[in-house]
Amino acid sequence: LCCQCGVAIPPNPANMCVGCLRAQVDITEGIPKQGTLHFCKQCERYLQPPGTWIQCTLESRELLALCLKKIKASLSKVRLIDAGFIWTEPHSKRLKLKLTVQKEVINGAVLQQVFVVEYIVQSQMCEDCHRIEAKDFWKAVVQVRQKTLHKKTFYYLEQLILKHRLHQNTLRIKEIHDGLDFYYSSKQQAQKMVDFLQCTVPSRSKSSQRLISHDIHSNVYNYKSTFSVEIVPICKDNVVCLSPKLAQSLGNMSQICVCIRVTSTIHLIDPSTLQIAEIDGNTYWRHPFNSLFHPKQLEEFIIMDINRVQEKKKGAGAGARSNKHTLAEAWVQKTSELNTDHQYFCCTHLGHILNPGDLVLGFDLANCNLNDEFANKMNPHHIPDVILIKKSYDRTKRQRRRNWKLKELERDREGMDTDDERQYQDFLEDLEEDEAIRKNVNIYRNADVPVESDTDDDGPPRISLAEMLEDLHISQDATGGEGANMMT
Repeated sequence: LCCQCGVAIPPNPANMCVGCLRAQVDITEGIPKQGTLHFCKQCERYLQPPGTWIQCTLESRELLALCLKKIKASLSKVRLIDAGFIWTEPHSKRLKLKLTVQKEVINGAVLQQVFVVEYIVQSQMCEDCHRIEAKDFWKAVVQVRQKTLHKKTFYYLEQLILKHRLHQNTLRIKEIHDGLDFYYSSKQQAQKMVDFLQCTVPSRSKSSQRLISHDIHSNVYNYKSTFSVEIVPICKDNVVCLSPKLAQSLGNMSQICVCIRVTSTIHLIDPSTLQIAEIDGNTYWRHPFNSLFHPKQLEEFIIMDINRVQEKKKGAGAGARSNKHTLAEAWVQKTSELNTDHQYFCCTHLGHILNPGDLVLGFDLANCNLNDEFANKMNPHHIPDVILIKKSYDRTKRQRRRNWKLKELERDREGMDTDDERQYQDFLEDLEEDEAIRKNVNIYRNADVPVESDTDDDGPPRISLAEMLEDLHISQDATGGEGANMMT
């Protein structure tokens, strides 16, 4: 019989029934039944003392381990058998834990007990989110600059950053008139961005740091780091004049060349021989050269007559030639001088797309003053009268038929130029014309523009549907409507 209540029981060392034993001894004494968890609303992470923030989903093993660590010291006197969550409303700011513990009590009897620990979830902003909200609290900045009057390179760079998701760690992106500033919370993240830029565009960089504070007792220094990245001032469709030494090292190219593309190197073509060359950033900074013209100086010409050159003899030590272009000799006339008989003769690399009567954009070298140290020293007979750059199409028609779009970075804009929209349209047209650049850019289908079955071969180049990605939109239908379970 139980020594307390007299109920018949199987013999045990305490000589008491379970009810009396629990009334006499509470094995959960000293274990807190309430606790506090700190949760950051912005990044949805929980604080793991002393200063670590971890990502946990509701009723996950990670969250269970975090809750048990809060009462770990109190559980040292008992044996934990089982632990699990009791369901609560997701927005109730309460987490309930059901724990099963065992402990040896009077005369070696083992008592098992189940109890509930309730945690209150309190909101607290983590340090990373605090820095993002402060906007001026940064540890490192990457200043990307290019000394040009247009922003084509930065539009291309923006798409590369979006594709490789390098913008996710930035605290803030600020756009100014000649470049972009990327702000970071650590020097390592900024260094990663600098390494990416040096791999994707020809550039050079330098870094500096400024001491903010210094703890003399623990020898801890707090620095703000600045990385300056300068991109070469050469862009697509620029006409450049190389130094004689550089032109000779590239396979005896002509000094007057056209830049057809800028990726991790500068791609040049000689319009009179189709000879191509690539110049990396290090070579450029050893032998710098400038663009002879600004894109606004492009003039419109009309093709009066064109004759494709089948074969041209290679010079001594000549380099590789382009297989994607066709050499041609053309007679052209400015559209502004159609009432005169003044025509120009030129060699062009665009023989594969030009026909008599086509409009083409180019630069007039015969009637201009070339303010360039290398061009001024050249023999005037070696300087062509006209250099043709690209075929001209109806811009309004191209915009109306464009059934694709690009994504943009969220950034603070300052000192916006009215010319930016025209430059952006130029960049979109470059994407349509150059397949090599398109491979590095994520292009999305624009559902607002209907798909046309276009068989016009003479029309402007277009991007095929196979190259476009479907833009993801999450609607109520996709998630099962309001109040339905959502998969994460």
